[in-house]
Amino acid sequence: MTIPKIIAALIFVGLNYYAYHLFATTEVIPERLSFTELPNEFGNWQCRERQEMDEEIIQNLGVTDYLICDFFSSEGEAPINLYIGYHQRQQRSDSGKTTLIHPPEHCLPGSGWDIIESEIVDVDFGIPGQAKRVVIAKGDHRNLVYFWYQSRGRVIARDTDRITYMFFDRATRNRTDGSLVRFTVNIERGDVEKADQAFQSFAMQLLKDVEPFLPN
Repeated sequence: MTIPKIIAALIFVGLNYYAYHLFATTEVIPERLSFTELPNEFGNWQCRERQEMDEEIIQNLGVTDYLICDFFSSEGEAPINLYIGYHQRQQRSDSGKTTLIHPPEHCLPGSGWDIIESEIVDVDFGIPGQAKRVVIAKGDHRNLVYFWYQSRGRVIARDTDRITYMFFDRATRNRTDGSLVRFTVNIERGDVEKADQAFQSFAMQLLKDVEPFLPN
């Protein structure tokens, strides 16, 4: 770990302790619907079979509720893998166990994917905000990935901003809940524009109905 990362980690731990022990008293856990109640069809997009993670992976991620599924379009658009992970609270225990959201930029290289393009883009699928748009590669395979942190009424691209708002909301609203929303689209025959169009089509139909599952 580099010195700037160590300093950032120490600052985060200090702020987290300050917010938890000097500001907030009773943690607020908002009401929400479980992803089991989220439909498998959105317009012309359909999830045929939801995927399940091993309990060990769930514990490592610190996720409270999640959805993983490949969605297919009846109009022949590129299939899209959707992951939404909801964290009821984000914290690090004295034993080191964490329920903090894991940034995808840290996980993708560990899975053998190289990030070859990365940018922050504006998005508005009900809540205006920003997303990370990245192109990843593994051998000859290319995927287009969009992801953001949807937390307490905000859509955030940068992990540093997520941490800052989490500290602020813990201090002022007694809340640390949050979600990671990630879309992965296979880039077929190098057609990035087609992958982008598929993402826009699916996200527009899905996210207008997602608020009861990701509370503001």
